[in-house]
Parts: sequence; structure tokens; C-alpha cells
Amino acid sequence: MRRLTYFIFLLIGVLAIASCNDDETYADQKDRERNAIAKFISDSAIHVISEEEFAAKGYKTDVSKNEYVLFQSKGVYMQILRNGCGEKIMPGETATVLCRFTEKNILTDSIQLTNDILYYASIVDKMTVTNNSGTFTASFIYGSSLLCAQYGSSSNTSVPTGWLVPLPYIQVGRPVSITDEIAKVKLIVPHDMGHSYATASVYPCYYVITYERGR
Repeated sequence: MRRLTYFIFLLIGVLAIASCNDDETYADQKDRERNAIAKFISDSAIHVISEEEFAAKGYKTDVSKNEYVLFQSKGVYMQILRNGCGEKIMPGETATVLCRFTEKNILTDSIQLTNDILYYASIVDKMTVTNNSGTFTASFIYGSSLLCAQYGSSSNTSVPTGWLVPLPYIQVGRPVSITDEIAKVKLIVPHDMGHSYATASVYPCYYVITYERGR
């Protein structure tokens, strides 16, 4: 029943966006997206810092100041809530990464999908990630991903590019003591860095995501 409810909300959101798109050009849609992101940033009292400031701070964001770094070439905003335990995914390495997430459609101001609730506790999104000399590529393991089940298929297991942006800056490990914490980030992801539905309908998403190394 809850899965059906999520699908209904998603369908309503997509149809609402599609109806707005009938008389809009792609440029109009991108303008609307930019305005929605700007409003979200303002309403959320987000303090945006540059990549240069991010580097000067040791690749950290000050959560107490609600800092997000803007990756200008990607249009993605990121806040690191926890850097995580363990090690980074090293160049040349391929790793299994487990994610829990909540996805919010910024245009409709509604949660579209999440596996961070009890009902979906058993569904941890699983993806295979490779670090190609600093460039990350990834694909979901079909049948082990709520996001892929909702927006992808057995022939389309693409991970949203925006989900890979944090990987150079966080440790992706497994807790070995009670004080260890897995990495957690917040992201604002424009349509062209998102999943297929976001790309097709030109809407941005806000994510809260955790990253943990799989076995």
C-alpha cells in the first residue's frame, strides 16, 4: 500500500510538471528550474561557498553555518554532514556501495521516494562504483535498488551523476566500532545530473544520502 502511495505521489508530480511543460521551451524549463533552486536555497537559509573556499577548508562544509559547496560546472550543491569511516575509493578500485536516501522534488516540494523508512528498511540501494583515475562511474545492481526499480530498468541501471559528486571527498567504509559513522551528505541535483525522469521533465531534486561500503 505504501509503495502504491509513493507511486501515486510520483505520478501526480510528474503529470503536474508535464502539464506545465506543454507550452514551455527547454530554455523556459531550465529558467524555472534555476528559479526553484534559488528559492529553495533562500528558504532553507543555505550559505553557498565556492570550490576554492571548499578546498581551503580542507574539503569540509560547516554544518553549523549550513554551508553547501557549489560545483559550478555541474550545478550540484553539496553539504557533507559526515565524512564517514574507513577509506576513500582509491584510483583503479571498484567497490560495492550501499546507499540509503530520501529524494525530494524541489519543484513540487514533495518527497518522491525514500528507502530510509521502516517499510523499506530491507531495500538498501546497491551500486558498483569504479574510480577511474579520479573520475567515478557507477551502475545500480538490478533488483537491489529502489531508485533503479522506480526510474530505471534491467537495461538502464545508471546511477544519477549527481550521486557520484561526493565520492572524491568522503570515506566509504563499514563501521567497526560504536563510534564509527558512515558518510552522509545533502545534495541539490539539477535535472541533467539526475535520473531519467528528472532529466526528461526538467526538475531538480534534493537528496539526503548515506554511503557505506558493501561486502
